[in-house]
Amino acid sequence: MITRFLDSGHHASWVSGDEVYGSNPKLRTALEERGTGYVLAVAGNHEITTQAGKFRADALAKKIPKRAWQKLSAGAGAKGQRFYDWAHIDLPSTAPGHRHLLIRRNRTTGELAYYRCYSPQPVPLATLVRVAGSRWRVEETFQSGKGLAGLDEHQVRRYVSWSRWVTLAMLAHAGAGERGDTAPADAG
Repeated sequence: MITRFLDSGHHASWVSGDEVYGSNPKLRTALEERGTGYVLAVAGNHEITTQAGKFRADALAKKIPKRAWQKLSAGAGAKGQRFYDWAHIDLPSTAPGHRHLLIRRNRTTGELAYYRCYSPQPVPLATLVRVAGSRWRVEETFQSGKGLAGLDEHQVRRYVSWSRWVTLAMLAHAGAGERGDTAPADAG
């Protein structure tokens, strides 16, 4: 659906997604071919090719020197700015564009998260962090849309019907937000 959306004349500078999307090499290639940047989560055991060979993402994170980590905000959250430590590793490629492994470290727990990144032009670390952080906003809106407007009540089989359903659900969600509703519209 993402490639059909882009191929139909729409433009997206960036795509952000969870591990389902990050572990899909066909999607990553399709986005790169269209010049669309991405920041896609991957699991710690995801294999990354470097100039020294293939390594798991979590193994590469252990090789990052302390001075390479930067405290940056992934955006505003319910309790203010969401600060994490971030680092990235440039990944080699003969194809055009720039590829990175982005690593996020929780400042309290030390928990790590990993992202495969691509940009057609060089971008600063702060841009990759901003895109990674945008996924939370999408997830929160999606969860709210499911609860308030039945966004998850469609069986996705065709793009046109899905697009119509999402449009209708999001309009209902926007209307519920204006009224201040906290329950589904059909809940009485």
